[in-house]
Amino acid sequence: MIYIGVDYYPEQWERSQWESDVKLMKASGVNVVRLAEFAWSRLEPKEGAYCFGWLDDAIDLFASYGIDVVLGIPTMTPPNWLVEAYPDVLPQLDNHLGQPGVRGHRCYNSPSYQKKTRQITRQLAAHYNDHPAVIGWQTDNEFALLMCGCEHCTEAFHMWLKRTYGSLEMVNKQWGTVVWSGEYSSWSQIRLPKNHHTYFNPSFLLDYRRFQSESVTAYQHIQIEEIRKLCPTHFITHNTWADGTPLHHYELFKELDFASIDYYPNTSPEKVKTNPYSGALLLDRTRGMKQAPFWVMEQLSGPPGSWQNIWRAPYPGFIRAAAWQSISRGADGVVFFRWRTAAVGSEQYWHGLLDHHGVPGRRLEEFSKFSKEVGELSSLLEGTTVNNNVAILWDFDSHTSFKLQKQTEGLDFEEHVKELHRSLLRLGLGVDLIDPKVDISSYRLIIVPMLYVLTDETAAKLEAFVEKGGILVVTPRTGVKLANNQMRQDHLPGPLARCLGVRVTEYDSLGLEPHSIQHSSGIRYSAHYWSDLLELQGAEASCVHADQFYKGTPAVTKHAFGKGAAYYLGTFPEEAYYDALFADLSEEAGLSPMTSLPEGVQVSVRERDGVRLVFLLNMSRQTQTVPIEGSFVSQLSGESVQQKKQLEPYAIDVLTPAL
Repeated sequence: MIYIGVDYYPEQWERSQWESDVKLMKASGVNVVRLAEFAWSRLEPKEGAYCFGWLDDAIDLFASYGIDVVLGIPTMTPPNWLVEAYPDVLPQLDNHLGQPGVRGHRCYNSPSYQKKTRQITRQLAAHYNDHPAVIGWQTDNEFALLMCGCEHCTEAFHMWLKRTYGSLEMVNKQWGTVVWSGEYSSWSQIRLPKNHHTYFNPSFLLDYRRFQSESVTAYQHIQIEEIRKLCPTHFITHNTWADGTPLHHYELFKELDFASIDYYPNTSPEKVKTNPYSGALLLDRTRGMKQAPFWVMEQLSGPPGSWQNIWRAPYPGFIRAAAWQSISRGADGVVFFRWRTAAVGSEQYWHGLLDHHGVPGRRLEEFSKFSKEVGELSSLLEGTTVNNNVAILWDFDSHTSFKLQKQTEGLDFEEHVKELHRSLLRLGLGVDLIDPKVDISSYRLIIVPMLYVLTDETAAKLEAFVEKGGILVVTPRTGVKLANNQMRQDHLPGPLARCLGVRVTEYDSLGLEPHSIQHSSGIRYSAHYWSDLLELQGAEASCVHADQFYKGTPAVTKHAFGKGAAYYLGTFPEEAYYDALFADLSEEAGLSPMTSLPEGVQVSVRERDGVRLVFLLNMSRQTQTVPIEGSFVSQLSGESVQQKKQLEPYAIDVLTPAL
């Protein structure tokens, strides 16, 4: 079943409104709702005094209309009585999260909070374990690294270090604390910062973030453990988000049944060209977290606002197109945030499907059209998955370490990945965003962007991939660090040098200074931020640097290695170069790139047991014509589609091969 739903907050509305809301939801195509993830003060108004009656009534009302329920564990918002009684639950931070009255104001390592988390989770799971309308649970809400420096985090970090390194002597060695007389002679000397400081030891900072990420996962396990014991048939997920602070999502989702994401594509006209590709990247990354179908637990319903300027109103068709984009890239559930726009509290301008007046308008009409279409195609969609031959590695350690130490002006880890991913999507290629630890044997083309922290194990895995016939593309700032965030003391790209057939003799941090490279065909491309000076050790140069003091030296290389080939990019070229490179490499890998795919049009495929659904999405504000190879049937209109398909702005189609 494909679930389409909304986030609803019955505790924020008069009971007299509930049934009219639920009735309209049902008429609009809603088959699932998420409830209660912020309602702790209503569920337990005083310590130990649980009050579930109002939620029982709401769930029973949804059940009477045939709407299923996902319950959120409300631990992102500890109630005031809890904070007053157990002040250690508040994190020690230099920002607003260190005080009550907001959200996220809790320390994952607080013993008091862990105890109260277990209690509320157990009570909810025991109460709703056999309710026929409750199908699953969401842990907490939008986990993120807090970087708390309280005594409980300090003590837990010391224990983490003892498990990881065994002794202070090894900590000193792995962190290189001999620098600046930073050696520790007692565990008590290892104190936690309340904010990031440029001058802190980078090995310490990486380990601190690893610890904090593991603290999130361990805290989540408390909720999972209680739910699994009492609700063995219910699914458990968590709704992550596009937070700029690195969190090891691949580890976070290991214990969960599937990943979920909160997806708010930007409605600004200036973002029309790049935003749809960034959204696709977010969805592909979410699918890659478990290499499986996922849910969108919060899908854009209207313009966000409240603690920021209110966004532009969604262009006609935008809401439906973004929701279909989620389905096309592997979502089996899409839940819109929110049903009604809040009249009270901090999210009054984070608009839902209904505005404050509550009268249905065009946004609800778009939602209804989308939910009707998905409902009609549900039997075709059910059980289908997205299976790709191209992958981009996304490494937690590299992402984190890179953010800790700036390299050059303008160079950003996420933006670099976006450029690579965007280029692949413009060729109609499906892409998985994967952790380096997963099995990579099924892929034909793997892109390795700035694998800054490179272990020998990962290098050996990538080398074996190429030897067996795979195609590997590696970009600069790969192989820079060891796992302890200390510098490798060999030539870059470190343990990948043999596979790539090249070594970096020197590098030039260009920042925003103009630079260019020239392809062997004579075409010149602009390049940015960085230049590696390369020495060929078996590889051949396909591009050379076209200026600077190293003009004429290799800039991009290819090395035939085993049955495959490894490419090294010694700079960051403009996207036109990526387009040309990936078009060639995808053909070399036996894939079928769409070199004439219009800007803003995306293609994705879901399939199972001979059923193949091809999604065409025009995520732009211009009418686009998409070239079609073969004969297809539109599952939305029933029309035959051959040679080309015209798509109006934000139009979508779902095609199946004609019999």
